[in-house]
Amino acid sequence: MPNNLHDWIETYPDFPKPGILFYDIAPIIEQPDRLTATCKLIAETISDWKPEILIGIDSRGFLFATPVAIQMGLGVVMVRKKGKLPGKVQEISYGLEYGEATLAVQFERNLRGKRVVLIDDLLATGGTLNATESLICNLGAKVMGIMVLIELESLGGRERLSAPVRSLQTYDA
Repeated sequence: MPNNLHDWIETYPDFPKPGILFYDIAPIIEQPDRLTATCKLIAETISDWKPEILIGIDSRGFLFATPVAIQMGLGVVMVRKKGKLPGKVQEISYGLEYGEATLAVQFERNLRGKRVVLIDDLLATGGTLNATESLICNLGAKVMGIMVLIELESLGGRERLSAPVRSLQTYDA
C-alpha cells in the first residue's frame, strides 16, 4: 500500500511556541478514506510483531490504536495522563523540556506475559514513549515494537527506546 502521509499532514510554524514546527494529523483523521488507509498501513506494518494487544498512548495514540485493533481482531489498553483513570493504577513520571509529566495504566488490564505494540502519533525526543515502554514492561508485558505515524529523526527519540520503532513518515524536525 502506498504511503501518502506527507501529503495529508499540515504544518504550523511556531506552534505551540516559537521555533516549533507542529505536524498536524487532523487532515488524516477527518477524511474517512485517509483514516482507513492509514490504519490499514499501520496494521500491515505491525502484523509481523504478532501483538496480542495494542497500547494506545494519551491522547492521539487512541485515534489510531482503536481502529487498528478492530482490523486486527485485538483489544486496546489505554495509557493515560495522571488522574484520568479510575481504580488502582501503575504510574510513571518523566521529565519534559518544560516540567514533568506522569502516565498511568490500570492494574486490572493484566498485561503480564502479553505481546504488545505501543501506538502513538509522534516520536520526537522519546520521553513519552520511553516512559510508556518502562510502564508497560513494569507490568510484565513484552513490548514487541513501537509504531508512530510521524518521527522527527533529528531529535533522536529512537535512541531512548529499547523496542524496535517503525514510523510511517519521517522528518528532520
